[in-house]
Amino acid sequence: MAASGGNKAIVAALAANLTIAVLKFVAFLLTRSSSMLAEAIHSVADSGNQILLLVGGKRAQRAASPEHPFGYGRERYIYAFIVSIVLFSVGGLFALYEGWEKIQHPHAIEGDFWWVPLAVLVGAIIAESFSFRTAIMEANHIRGSQGWISFVRTAKQPELPVILLEDFGALLGLVFALFGVGLTLLTGDGIWDGIGTGMIGLLLVAIAVILAMETKSLLLGESATKDDVGRIRHAIEADGTAIIHLKTLHLGPEELLVAAKISVEAGDSGLDIAKAIDDAEARIRSAVPIARVIYLEPDIRRAQVASGPALAGDSGA
Repeated sequence: MAASGGNKAIVAALAANLTIAVLKFVAFLLTRSSSMLAEAIHSVADSGNQILLLVGGKRAQRAASPEHPFGYGRERYIYAFIVSIVLFSVGGLFALYEGWEKIQHPHAIEGDFWWVPLAVLVGAIIAESFSFRTAIMEANHIRGSQGWISFVRTAKQPELPVILLEDFGALLGLVFALFGVGLTLLTGDGIWDGIGTGMIGLLLVAIAVILAMETKSLLLGESATKDDVGRIRHAIEADGTAIIHLKTLHLGPEELLVAAKISVEAGDSGLDIAKAIDDAEARIRSAVPIARVIYLEPDIRRAQVASGPALAGDSGA
């Protein structure tokens, strides 16, 4: 559900950005507004980013291989990280350069089509609002009671946070462009166009840095959420089994590795231990369906286990 919701938001954003990019380029050619050029490049960068997210999602579906025994789920994280680099370099740095050039050499908006950039920007705001609304609706299916900042920081599916930040940045960037173009038209001073362009550049760089930091954490490997860890712990302990230590790791957005050392009685037979492990695995998968890879290691019950779980580094073997 999360993956399909992410794809729906991506396709909506891609359709909006491709259409808007064409209109922005037309507006730039008619008026030579640097804000319109920066916004056009911004839309092109966003369109490329959405294609990258779709490619990453497709490649992540490949079956595991001997070289990659845990599959390719993290490809989605890799492509999301590439998106942050593209947004920073193509979108942000270009807009900053263009804004600086326009401030150094300002000129008024040219031609008889002064109204074109205003019409394009207003239309783009409407289109981006629909795309942003789609992303919000899809994110609401999985964010639960989390706030938006918490959702962006803790989401294991990279597509929705990326699209949410891109759409939010696109809307704010359009407002900045409208600010620069509007004041240039009112005052006849092109420096406002340059200032608006620079504001767009700073915005894109900030969003790119946030995306890079969040996706870097996913690439390094994040544990399951606190709720899922609690469900896994409860599932293991449901029959009285004590946990010595428990570790989890996301192999992909919808694929979780669970590794735990559990205590068994010294007199338990191999058959009893195997059945206890099988039952615990079934309970874990029932409680947390994304727990695809589970390793449970039995260890002889010791006195410290009875008083509570030991530290993660403890080993009884």
